[in-house]
Amino acid sequence: MKSKIYYNQVSVGGDGPITVQSMTTTETANINATVKQILDLQEVGCDIIRCAVPDLESAKALQAIKNQIQIPLIADIHFDYRLAIASVHSGADGIRINPGNIGSKDKVKEVVKACKEKNIPIRVGVNSGSVKQSFLDQYHGLNAISLVESALEQVRMIESFDYNQIVVSIKASDVRLTYDAYRLINEKIPYPLHVGITEAGTMLNGTIKSAMGIGALLLQGIGDTIRISLTDDPIKEVVIGRKMLQFLGLRAYGPNFISCPTCGRTKINLTQIAQEVETRLSQCKKDVTIAIMGCVVNGPGEAKEADIGIAGGNGQAVLFKKGVVIRKLRESEIIDVLIEEVDKL
Repeated sequence: MKSKIYYNQVSVGGDGPITVQSMTTTETANINATVKQILDLQEVGCDIIRCAVPDLESAKALQAIKNQIQIPLIADIHFDYRLAIASVHSGADGIRINPGNIGSKDKVKEVVKACKEKNIPIRVGVNSGSVKQSFLDQYHGLNAISLVESALEQVRMIESFDYNQIVVSIKASDVRLTYDAYRLINEKIPYPLHVGITEAGTMLNGTIKSAMGIGALLLQGIGDTIRISLTDDPIKEVVIGRKMLQFLGLRAYGPNFISCPTCGRTKINLTQIAQEVETRLSQCKKDVTIAIMGCVVNGPGEAKEADIGIAGGNGQAVLFKKGVVIRKLRESEIIDVLIEEVDKL
């Protein structure tokens, strides 16, 4: 079990729940737009938000943003250590830095000093594009070892300033490389791990890469907070992240839908029914399992553990609860009745 740190009141590591993060896509200095996006992300279950801080105006905006949101805010810093310090003074709940591009050890020391005064965590964020040339030479190119050694050097630098409120991430866009690197570093440090596949791509590719890489690590108990990186609306990052945790049995997040792929036995429009039920229940937060099955083969039998479900027949369906048939339904009433029954649960 990893050590536990806190971003304000939200814990990461230890015995706490795995958290879901995202990052704003607005200009941070545009306070109103940034606050609106964060509030939207909160609504779908974002636990921790990160904002880019490319300039002093953005750093100063953090305080006004923080005053209008309810989740911890992390400042994402590159190159200029002064922006990290300014962000701390503006009330950031955490700092994400790559010590390798902040500058000299003295500059890193100043960042650590500021964080220590406020007792806020530092995330050491290393990715495949920021590994030092010396490690690439020593370990024969970009691989899990060179990634991990690069991260460990930076962790040790922060530790040398007598500070251990640390979170570590070592991301690559390559799923296998990321997986191998996290497994290796998990054995070497006591600190919480922020897990993700960086630059994973657009909705389809990014979801698949993230599900493979992050899911494989979570199944082994590796990972304390996650971020799904998509070239898309960050709302989707959060929803996918929460669903990933739900399907692994790690955190509840609304209904779990079970539906069969259909075959020649299916005599109702199951695809339309399944899609409409999911759409109409998109705001439902109940921890229930709903089965939408094409025929009796996949109906109450295979889906008997579902809290509620239907199994199709010839222009009709049966409604069942925990595998027990309750009533028969005409095809035209399946959706409305199923929604009504979910509301009663």
